Amino acid sequence: MRSLTQLEAADRAAAITVESYTIDLDVTTDDFFRSTTTVRFSATNPGSATFVELKPVRLHAVTLNGTALDPAALDGNRLALTDLRADNELSVEADMAYSNTSEGLHRFVDPADGGVYLHATSFLDEAQRIFACFDQPDLKAPVTMRVTAPTGWRVAANAAVATSVPAGTTTRWEFAATKPLATYFVSVIAGPYHVVESTHDGIPMAIYCKASVAEHLDKDASEIFEITRQCLDKFHELFGFRYPFGKYDQAFVPEFNAGAMENPGLVVIRDDYVFRSAVTDSERELRATTIAHEMAHMWFGDLVTMRWWDDLWLNESFAEFMGTRVTAEATRFRDAWTTFGMRRKAWGYETDQRPSTHPVAPTSVPDSADALVNFDGISYAKGASALRQLVAWVGDEAFLAGIRAHFQTHAFGNATLADLLGALSAASGRDLSVWAARWLREAGVNTLRVSVDDGVAVLQSGAVLRPHRVAFGLYDRAADGAAVLRRRVEVDVDGARTEVPALRDEPAADLLLLNDGDLTFAKVRLDETSAAAVPTVLPTLRDPLSRAVVWTSMIDAVRDAERPVGDLVDLLVAALPAESEVIVVADALAQTRGLIDRYLEPAARSAALAQVASVCDGLVGTPNAGASRRLAAMRALVDASVDAPRLLGWLSGVGVPDGIEVDEELRWRVIHRLAVLGAVDSDRIAAELASDRSAAGAEWAARAEAARPDPAAKAAAWEAIVNDDSLSNRLLEAKGRGLFQPEQTELTAPYVERFFLEMPAAARRRTPFAAERLADLAFPRYHVSPHTRSLAAAMLATDDLPPVLRRVVIDNDDDLRLALAARAR
Repeated sequence: MRSLTQLEAADRAAAITVESYTIDLDVTTDDFFRSTTTVRFSATNPGSATFVELKPVRLHAVTLNGTALDPAALDGNRLALTDLRADNELSVEADMAYSNTSEGLHRFVDPADGGVYLHATSFLDEAQRIFACFDQPDLKAPVTMRVTAPTGWRVAANAAVATSVPAGTTTRWEFAATKPLATYFVSVIAGPYHVVESTHDGIPMAIYCKASVAEHLDKDASEIFEITRQCLDKFHELFGFRYPFGKYDQAFVPEFNAGAMENPGLVVIRDDYVFRSAVTDSERELRATTIAHEMAHMWFGDLVTMRWWDDLWLNESFAEFMGTRVTAEATRFRDAWTTFGMRRKAWGYETDQRPSTHPVAPTSVPDSADALVNFDGISYAKGASALRQLVAWVGDEAFLAGIRAHFQTHAFGNATLADLLGALSAASGRDLSVWAARWLREAGVNTLRVSVDDGVAVLQSGAVLRPHRVAFGLYDRAADGAAVLRRRVEVDVDGARTEVPALRDEPAADLLLLNDGDLTFAKVRLDETSAAAVPTVLPTLRDPLSRAVVWTSMIDAVRDAERPVGDLVDLLVAALPAESEVIVVADALAQTRGLIDRYLEPAARSAALAQVASVCDGLVGTPNAGASRRLAAMRALVDASVDAPRLLGWLSGVGVPDGIEVDEELRWRVIHRLAVLGAVDSDRIAAELASDRSAAGAEWAARAEAARPDPAAKAAAWEAIVNDDSLSNRLLEAKGRGLFQPEQTELTAPYVERFFLEMPAAARRRTPFAAERLADLAFPRYHVSPHTRSLAAAMLATDDLPPVLRRVVIDNDDDLRLALAARAR
């Protein structure tokens, strides 16, 4: 199947204009679905030719302007259309395959009750798995959806239901025509979905989930609707342009392969966000931020769509920035920027310093396949951080004025980076070309170091030196030990060295915190005196965002092998008991655990894990730590424990800490840890699954079975990962998560070479998104040795690797490089 190139897309956009799609789907059969599409389009030059895309199981009939075309003329995923008229009508009837990767029309059978659920994902170029189309973002057109489904199912699409007519065992659904949509936004859900409805400010709203989790959605429906209402109001206030797509539905669907997808009128969200067990406040905040992120796309991405995938970052960076901002300003989650700094920017920093780094706004994305490779922490977190820097530079009023003008000018159409910069320049009166060249068109992350040798200065390093607006926070320890902010000084950093005259005669602070407030995107290194003071000062810093900046700086220095892992473990011991933000607790533990598992030799690793477990034990046993922090610590304690009798006791209700409930999710976490330790067998895992016949239970069971220290379990997991096309994406990912364990390197040694020998063929057979996720999860990251790196180098020397697999191996090999450097300290 050929991937559409940027040149082909530009030529086709110049050759045709799409007027409308009418899509008719029959989903009453189990092995395939019938798709009948009518496309009306005009040709710039009558007599010219173009092509339409589709990926059918069987192509039954094609007519162009009343003339039948030969279905055998389909070449891969392209059907040539010749001798076009000024106005054209194309009709295509085909059988299409259901998907088990959440691409195209995904089909899921709920193990809890046998219910069948469908959801459609058209991103990035998967619309052609559902209907015949001109599959590129700048050929937008209104869409009318019609669906024939079993009676008793609910069906929803991008627009409101126009009619729903039962006819015995089937029901015919027809939906109103949408506003012009890019093909990658077309979606539909169908099945015995549970629905809760509401309305706000004249906008109908609904939330959907599978029937087996209806009670859990009902429990949280008021919170979800409240956040949705708050975000709608805030976006209306900021953008001055009402939500343009009629209804606002949010469908929590099973086995979705990403966090969510911004389909206009029908946002699709992974149903992990329908919480069936206890969760932390940071997980509720993540759900709120996801809702706000997808809603931001309704304006930036859906109303105004990029012309080609080289501006994909515009969609994601903007939604990341505005979603976090609106969550922090409009909902109860006022510390959303702390989460952004602790988790999202850490992802961005890690991505941007790898060999595979790329500009936020690449100058070219040759084809659709390459677009997915750039769907990462740079297009999300770094791009959002660049926008935050831009707002700090031009001012919020000018930024919003430019955005409003951009929406008004390009509503329901397409635009480019140049269009956006033009609107922002006009509103701010500033030439943004130099800023854009350095922040958006050049790759790589800067490091900002504090120098106190001769006054205070900021030393900037990196392949490209950028302008940064940052703040210094001067913190002193008061008599009671609390850290007190003496002064905050803002500085415009530019070039290799920037003096800070305002601090020349300032007495030294206990902690001189660079990038206090987390305004810029840069790795921060403290001066030695401040770094030494962190264990005593960090626990009493009042601002959670300041604490996140310190944690990120320290974790990053350890990741870069500049400081030993032991320093980070000592910081956990010193600071975590006093930490009030659950996101800081959870992510400090998670990021430290990842470094312990890869950077330390076995004996040192065991000692470090014992310290982590002790810290977690202390937090879990502290009632005034709060439910969220205690739950985060309990999860980390389970993952770090080597005390199998204690873990088994918790399953039986023995010795469970007061206030902790061993519910479904925590129980499965314990089972998984016991599986890693070899303390439960397949029969015990199967018994647990028999008592939890849910999709989440099936995924946990698959992960636990793959994690057992048994050669047969490893062989079965590997066989599924590389050869089984029948399992869903989520079950395969679960097996990938279980396969390699840091405690089991001797057992899994045979799969190191097998990864490099067999994964290329497995990746070619799978879709790019599925291949990338599975290859990353199944990479032998705990086999830290020069031999593993040599195998990676040999694979990368071949010419025919799928782009997503090449990216995965490049990035994981760089992690191995750092792990070896850390072990050599």
